[in-house]
Amino acid sequence: MIKLVLISAVLAVAAAQLPLSNVLLRKPLPTPINRPVAAPTYNLPQGRVIAILRQESNAAPDGRHYEYSYETENGIAAQETGDVIANVPEAPLAATGAFQYTSPEGVPVQVSYVADENGFQPVGDVLPTPPPVPIAIARAVEYVLAHPQVEQRVVPVRNLK
Repeated sequence: MIKLVLISAVLAVAAAQLPLSNVLLRKPLPTPINRPVAAPTYNLPQGRVIAILRQESNAAPDGRHYEYSYETENGIAAQETGDVIANVPEAPLAATGAFQYTSPEGVPVQVSYVADENGFQPVGDVLPTPPPVPIAIARAVEYVLAHPQVEQRVVPVRNLK
């Protein structure tokens, strides 16, 4: 009996020393205080502000056609028109447009593009182009296309025993 009382006393002292969490006590978590959130701030680059000289935007009420254009005082300009090209719920969109600006090196940059079911297809002098195909490779491709190989069918040989 003494052992039981002694063990109970040791357990009671040990339990009194342990901090009880909110989970064990089943206390509700404190409610967060609703404080006003400060509006985000943006660090604008130092320098002059560039004015927008012209900006237009139009969209058809049914959403099947749109167009926009803008021009800034530092020579940046862009325009685009787009149309839904099929009469189905998830119809693809075809867009054509162009943009222009002056590079930091002072070179005028002009790019026009088409974006449709074949992807984005830009055209412009500043875009990289692949090197020309070497003559030997071009001749080899022409030969292969002019002389297609006959497909050979392999018939498996059965082991007859």
